Amino acid sequence: MPKGYWVGHITVTNPDAYKEYVERDTPIIESFGGIFLVRGGQSETPESPMKERHVIIEFPDYQTARKAYYSDEYQEVLKIRQANAMSDILIVEGH
Repeated sequence: MPKGYWVGHITVTNPDAYKEYVERDTPIIESFGGIFLVRGGQSETPESPMKERHVIIEFPDYQTARKAYYSDEYQEVLKIRQANAMSDILIVEGH
């Protein structure tokens, strides 16, 4: 079965408040079997403008990736990210 992924492109607008999101989202994501493959770090966007921070999280499958995102626990923490960053988030099935 193909893996599921969250792909996020994020520009943090309030770094101090965003730290709470990072602290609280990690155990939720891990409880769904999520593994951070990319979480910030060096990057470049040679073909188009992009947000500053990039995150890729692998889940056991697409359905689990969706369940994690739409879970009550994550939806509560999501509000912190939305208040302190501009984000583009994609849930996608792997190959």
